[in-house]
Amino acid sequence: MRRSIPTVQSLLCFEAAAKLGNYTTAAKELFLTQSAVSRQIQQLESFLGVSLFTRTQYGVELTTAGDNYYKNIKPLLIALEQCSLDILSHQGTSGTLKLGIVPTFATRWLVPRIADFQNKNPNINIQMETNTKPFLFSENNFDAAIFAGTVQQIEQWSGIKSQFLMQEDLIVVCSPTLFKKIYPTHKNHTLQPEQLKEFPLLQQTTRLSIWQEFFQHLNIHHPNPYQGQRHELFSMLSEAAIHDMGITLLPKMFVEHELKNGLLIQISNFSYKSSRNYYFIQSSKNESHYVSSFLNWLIEQCQTIETS
Repeated sequence: MRRSIPTVQSLLCFEAAAKLGNYTTAAKELFLTQSAVSRQIQQLESFLGVSLFTRTQYGVELTTAGDNYYKNIKPLLIALEQCSLDILSHQGTSGTLKLGIVPTFATRWLVPRIADFQNKNPNINIQMETNTKPFLFSENNFDAAIFAGTVQQIEQWSGIKSQFLMQEDLIVVCSPTLFKKIYPTHKNHTLQPEQLKEFPLLQQTTRLSIWQEFFQHLNIHHPNPYQGQRHELFSMLSEAAIHDMGITLLPKMFVEHELKNGLLIQISNFSYKSSRNYYFIQSSKNESHYVSSFLNWLIEQCQTIETS
């Protein structure tokens, strides 16, 4: 059965013109003539039976139909290009596993370890993109995801299989300079929980109740556990703490380098196991060998951390 799909050339001309708002500029980007771009777009409009552009004094603008079409085909063209590049780069001898992943877990934990996986699985190419929210695999081109969330969030995520990786264990850290400023005569860096109230707090914008939960867990009343600078990512909180902005709660596995090199210090022996865990997520319909190989390696890495 013949598919109702226009030519790739007409789609590329349409995409360039939609992006640049001008046929002449689009032609230069595609190394075509202006008349060739115009002809391709006319053929596409004829195929679809709608006008995609209206002419303006300075070029062209998308119609409502054109704007909707552009938004729909752009990710498909990107995916088509990526599939082609995967084949070209590996000559068909390997495959790509596209992974959606929370940013700091990627940069601070997974990327430093990924060379081990690549050495053991040279035919699997890992492609990571940041993603922090649940999504439908049927509407996304991820093969799998590493997600930080609660048990309830996992239970409400439809169409998936999940594998628990590790619980989030938070520690209190700050810079040595800030510690010395607040407690100049203290002989070591270990404080009692009550003493933490003397420090300014650094907050994570997506979890503004985390300090309140921490102090409640220790049966301590803090006069204002919601005060302080707010930053979205753990990596931002780490940098703010390094620059003497306050104390923050961070997963120890994300600041191992900073602790080892003295940029940050752990100032309390009390850690806090939050309600969030790290999970490996895949479609309930996905039986890919690439996904299972990566998951098995990932579980081994997590077990190594637990026993260390």
